[in-house]
Amino acid sequence: MDKQELRKQVRAAKRAVPLAEKILRSQPVMQHVAQLDAFKNASTVLLYWSMDDEVYTHDFVNNWYKDKCLLLPCVDGDDLLLRRYTGPDSLQPGPQFGIPEPVGPVFDELDKIEMIIVPGVAFDRHNNRMGRGRGFYDRLLKTTPNAVKVGVAFDFQMFDEIPVEPFDVPMDAVIW
Repeated sequence: MDKQELRKQVRAAKRAVPLAEKILRSQPVMQHVAQLDAFKNASTVLLYWSMDDEVYTHDFVNNWYKDKCLLLPCVDGDDLLLRRYTGPDSLQPGPQFGIPEPVGPVFDELDKIEMIIVPGVAFDRHNNRMGRGRGFYDRLLKTTPNAVKVGVAFDFQMFDEIPVEPFDVPMDAVIW
């Protein structure tokens, strides 16, 4: 199956699951993340503020931002800038996709990021990740080689094998 067909299949599976159920299904995934040694030991973690079709992260972000330096991505053209999340009041709608993004100074000490929790359209059992097709995360992940990269997904986003391109950055682990 090619990437376009796989994205279409996963999009249909996501639409078939109501948001409330996605939020419920996200809880054990994010609880597992919290139990990882990489997360427990990290002081600076890059996450994402979830859209309605992704593993839900809002509660996780709000539960941990006072204990750790939590960064969220902000879309800037074809790239992602990182800013620290300092609470719900620090969010504003992002310019491109309307995803809430934190305001404040850009975090550019990428070598200090110890863990990255990454969304995706599909993952496979070899820890490969397929995104939405714009390459935002692949470009960012190449600049953070020392960070532990953990993909999070619903069960219907997991496959035995997905198409992989040379520029795709694999995860260190995928939790689903």
